[in-house]
Amino acid sequence: MAATVPAHGAPDLRQPARAALWLGVYVALVVVPLFALLPDAHPGAGFTWDFAMALGYAALAMLGVQFALTARFRRATAPFGIDLIFYFHRYLAVLALLIALAHYGLLKAAYPEVLGSADPAQAPAHMTAGRVALALFALLVVSSLLRRRLRIEYDFWRWTHALLATVAFGLALWHMLAAGRYLDTAWKEALWAGYGAFWLALIGWVRVLRPLRLARDPWRVVEVRPERGRVCTLVLEPASGRPLRFRPGQFGWLTLRASPFALKEHPFSIASSAERGGRIELSIKELGDFTRTIRHVRPGETAYFDAPYGAFSVDLLPDARGYVFVAGGIGIAPMLGQLRTLADRGDRRRHLLFYGSRCWERVALREPVEALRGRLDLTVVHVLHEPEPDWTGERGLITRDVLARHLPQPPDGFEFLLCGPTPMTRSVEAALRSLGVPQGRVHSEIFDWV
Repeated sequence: MAATVPAHGAPDLRQPARAALWLGVYVALVVVPLFALLPDAHPGAGFTWDFAMALGYAALAMLGVQFALTARFRRATAPFGIDLIFYFHRYLAVLALLIALAHYGLLKAAYPEVLGSADPAQAPAHMTAGRVALALFALLVVSSLLRRRLRIEYDFWRWTHALLATVAFGLALWHMLAAGRYLDTAWKEALWAGYGAFWLALIGWVRVLRPLRLARDPWRVVEVRPERGRVCTLVLEPASGRPLRFRPGQFGWLTLRASPFALKEHPFSIASSAERGGRIELSIKELGDFTRTIRHVRPGETAYFDAPYGAFSVDLLPDARGYVFVAGGIGIAPMLGQLRTLADRGDRRRHLLFYGSRCWERVALREPVEALRGRLDLTVVHVLHEPEPDWTGERGLITRDVLARHLPQPPDGFEFLLCGPTPMTRSVEAALRSLGVPQGRVHSEIFDWV
């Protein structure tokens, strides 16, 4: 589970080229299947028909690429950050669903005789498969977008999401192969057969091979430490003794009290120093069914940790004059990991931390943050939403005025790293723009992408 990490003082200049490469790969995966629509021995039935077919092929190709986006290939996700990839996955699914609905709607309006009866007892099996695939795809998208509102438990959603996606794709592929009048030459059949095999292989990697690899490389819980603000720190060591190499600020997927095959993994930031990969800390706030169980874990239990992931790191911004961290709530976890790493490296630059919390007694990881003041040139600005009457520090939210009072003037050369609830992140981004901070120097970790 190692990842290539550039030297502390050397930016990875290959990242933009890699980003362009993987974007090109994505476009190719979606576009190449459309070559099946090239003229053949049976000329097209007109623009409307050909366009409807193109919509169907494109929707199926996009649905297949969804498996690749969630496969968590480190080389492909590194230039973007996996949080951004998962956001792309979510909204791409909406677009693919709209294209699939347009495919069906256009045929329904212009060629109803082609669709035939919707009664499964009368319709050909492959046409029923297409309708069921479309319905399952719609259910997938709606349930994912509304998961929190519908209060669907995360582990249950992950299982059903994976199952419905696999079944929907299989039915859609069957429908396309059986109904596609364009697949009447050997090379076109081979093209789509290859795509089908590729997508099935992706499913095999995600559901079988990667869990198998994790099962062979377990971690051991060595400490469970209660913290302020309903936070618990889980300390893990690799059973193999091999330290994890990662960038400060990255995260991993944790599985506890379950097999890696059970799809009961949850993402958490690494709150410990990247210079101490033989013992990592995950500071986790009680926010849901899984996180409420962390304090009941006992030392000696087995854990599985798939890491590292993410592109939210000071290591990708090595030439900064200093760093300004803005954290809200448990968004302090990746910030603490980065500050600890800077301290272990003997960093002498100036750093600021704006830390928004509800009240002083619930400031999570307050003591570890304070301890870093003695090891770094670090200014910590606590901002309390509900302060005690005798509180003399900043009150309310992290606003433009709060930032302006404490930021170095001018802030040129500083890099700004933000992590917290989405409303806070958006508000601080806008405040920094108004203070003249270039957008390219503001880096936000998406807080709620799962």
